[in-house]
Amino acid sequence: MASGINLSPLFCILVGMSLMASLDGRPSIVKSEFNRTVWKGIVGEVASYADVAKQIIDLAVFGPAQNRSYRRLADFTDAIGNRVSGSVNLEMAIKYMHNAMMQDKLDVHLEPVKIPHWVRGKESAVMTLPRTKNLAMLGLGSSVGTPPEGIEAEVLVVSSFEELKHRSSEVPGKIVVYNQPFVSYGETVAYRAYGASEAASFGAVATLIRSITPFSINSPHTGWQDYRDGVKRIPTACITIEDAELMWRIAHRGQKITVRLTMAAKTLPDADSFNTVAEIKGWQYPEQVVLLSGHLDSWDVGQGAMDDGGGAMISWEALSLIKQLGLRPRRTMRTVLWTAEEQGGVGAQQYFNLHKLNLSNFDMVMESDLGTFSPVALQFTGSVAAQKVMEEVVKLLAPLNTTKLEAYGEGTDISPWMQAGVPGASLHVADSKYFWFHHTEADTMTVQNPREMDLCSALWAVVAYVVADLEDMLPR
Repeated sequence: MASGINLSPLFCILVGMSLMASLDGRPSIVKSEFNRTVWKGIVGEVASYADVAKQIIDLAVFGPAQNRSYRRLADFTDAIGNRVSGSVNLEMAIKYMHNAMMQDKLDVHLEPVKIPHWVRGKESAVMTLPRTKNLAMLGLGSSVGTPPEGIEAEVLVVSSFEELKHRSSEVPGKIVVYNQPFVSYGETVAYRAYGASEAASFGAVATLIRSITPFSINSPHTGWQDYRDGVKRIPTACITIEDAELMWRIAHRGQKITVRLTMAAKTLPDADSFNTVAEIKGWQYPEQVVLLSGHLDSWDVGQGAMDDGGGAMISWEALSLIKQLGLRPRRTMRTVLWTAEEQGGVGAQQYFNLHKLNLSNFDMVMESDLGTFSPVALQFTGSVAAQKVMEEVVKLLAPLNTTKLEAYGEGTDISPWMQAGVPGASLHVADSKYFWFHHTEADTMTVQNPREMDLCSALWAVVAYVVADLEDMLPR
């Protein structure tokens, strides 16, 4: 292990627990009276933070900080708007947050990165047969544009990749429309990500993809898509559920459908940008870090309030709450506001590449990027022993009625750390409507709720502070 890590008896016992559990599924080492005593010490240490946890929760939910994260988010998104990678708005957002966190008297700095710069340009889609109808659409990130005059072609409507392959002889020269049903975001997003290349491999000239959402009010959803190497790059956009189903019904009546698609999309050279970093340095082990995060960029529609302005704000608010209470943890609490997450975690990957030599000093990484609605649980990835510690930590959230620890922390931006063995945590919130608004013009402050953001901020601050202040780092 790297220098600076405290190999206390408590740490060694926890590692032993993890190892034994991995061997036979049972932490048998805990059976000895000595280890029971040590474990009681761990439980007692975590429980000793109950009063501090209540102070944090009271300040965030009932005290002077009530509604603060919501107000900060409203001020930010109303002033800046959406913040797509490479845009002037994103750079304005980074400067805004740098200045705001400096005024909060946190230690703040910027770390330079290179990020993609895709520009949407003017775009439209019109069904021209069997009748004229404007189609609500949003081009997908990294899409190529059409010729200036657009592309007008017959449409082939399919409901799956399997149907596309079955009807591959009908594809050449057509615009493929995918009318795939929504199963889950994780499964259905494959159509947005790979639909263009799959269709192009059979000779399609463009693709229109049913938006990845379970609900629509004629609202198209954008997002990033990936071209496959060796396959012609064709224009691709998302359309609404309503229009995808309309063309599906028309096609099943045997009627010919044609669409005229015009897209001025283009990709410019990579742009200079920054990850925004703020921290409260630890008093005993400043080189060891508990990292909180959300991403500052968004898509070029709506306000980016939900995705991921809320996650960025509660990660800032967590530091503000700790500082306001005059607390200082043993280890450094560091908030990172990532850039270019929507393009595949570009800023976070460069941060990981820069800091991975100090991997052993990262105690836990945390990411909020699935909304800041009412918290349901903390999701966690780590060793068996670390999970046991975190089960005790979440008990401190009893005043929030959120004491559940679930398996598998998630997040595009923290995934490199978790894959390298660093414990990771994420928020599980009441997110049933998250994908209604995701990557659309509807991602605005109207989606947010002040009290729900207070609850998320309190949870985020309690978990980060307690882990950062425990005598030992979480065992790997």
